Amino acid sequence: MKNIKLIPLSKQYLDIVFEWRNRSDVRKNMYTSHEITKDEHLSWFERINKDKTKSYFIFELDSKPCGVIGFVDINSISKSSSWAFYSGDTAIRGIGSLMEITALDYAFNEMELEKLYCEVLEFNDPVIKFHKKHGFLEEGIFKKHHFALGKFWDVHRLAIFKKDWAKCRNDVTNRIKGPYP
Repeated sequence: MKNIKLIPLSKQYLDIVFEWRNRSDVRKNMYTSHEITKDEHLSWFERINKDKTKSYFIFELDSKPCGVIGFVDINSISKSSSWAFYSGDTAIRGIGSLMEITALDYAFNEMELEKLYCEVLEFNDPVIKFHKKHGFLEEGIFKKHHFALGKFWDVHRLAIFKKDWAKCRNDVTNRIKGPYP
């Protein structure tokens, strides 16, 4: 069994997160896709630390930082949040599924959310399919909603509810043969 932890993002991890965030394979799928400066990164960190509607974590696997999981627009009244993640170590087979399952478990069990949602740019079809494989359903498409790479792109909105995650969790974890019972 692998040891998985979510560690609140702290200054100790800022350098490695800065490096991961500026990788071209990460940046290209973000709303803010330019290479960020150190000052932008530090300003972002200061803002999220003051904002109760945001919560970021380092995903640690076997005592090694392997990625970032972020919950934003956390709404305690509607018990909902948007979320995103990216892996810092794509060489680990199944890391995306481990991160997604960990995030879903955390959102519904620790944060006590009822709904978790995300937005994915249309050209990132593998991630749209990936989320659907983990129980997310498409709620809608924001047509020509984001400008990048010289054109306007659709944005796919996907969501999963606590009750649906409870129903499909075993199927998902059985498929990936990871550290989950």
